[in-house]
Amino acid sequence: MTEDRTVLRVSGPEAAEFLQGLVTNDVAQLKHGLVYAAMLTAQGKYRADFFLVPQQDGSVLLDVAAALAEDLTRALSLYKLRAKVTLEPTEITVSQGTGPAPEGAFADPRHPSLGWRGYDGQPSQPADWDALRVAACVPQSGVELTPDTFILEAGFERLGGVDFRKGCYVGQEVTARMKHKTELRKGLALVEVQGSAPVGTEIMAGAKVAGTLYTQANGQGIAYLRFDRAEGEMTAGDAVLRRLP
Repeated sequence: MTEDRTVLRVSGPEAAEFLQGLVTNDVAQLKHGLVYAAMLTAQGKYRADFFLVPQQDGSVLLDVAAALAEDLTRALSLYKLRAKVTLEPTEITVSQGTGPAPEGAFADPRHPSLGWRGYDGQPSQPADWDALRVAACVPQSGVELTPDTFILEAGFERLGGVDFRKGCYVGQEVTARMKHKTELRKGLALVEVQGSAPVGTEIMAGAKVAGTLYTQANGQGIAYLRFDRAEGEMTAGDAVLRRLP
């Protein structure tokens, strides 16, 4: 099922510079198409993820889950101060499809299987988006991505959602420390699922808690795992799980 999305517009002569100091990815990459990025809290935890969309007039669209749009707008407004930037909602709708991007649309930068995204009113193509993102282990806001999430544990480096050379942004210090000074011991991973269990079901490895099971499709699921416990057979409710390579 496709998420409900809201499209915000950031415009003004300092729009790109403004965003560059706040988001996890390099805004300069807009010259190549969509940029997937996130905004974090000062403690380095997830606040929102979104696509930055280049526009011919120099403005930038933010394609974000509708449920996060109000909080994201509030957060961006707090940082605006005297920057020559205008932030406003739009009536633009988001369309999606699989395969190569048609004219006027952009390839989804997270994974080739997720196809394209459009912003010019073209119709979406039907697809099982949950199955596609599960197979690619791509998290979704409000499901696998929550306010307690650290983006490296959620796979943002693999998904091209964070740049470690761009300089400072909100939450950058914590993210950089996790990248360079620690080995991730927890994170999202793909699991084989025999049976099914409600989203959020606790995963057990014997008598020990090994993680949480989230979205499932076609015998696979996205799970948040403690990697040291995610070996061999695990259970989540009545479902039997194994971590996939």
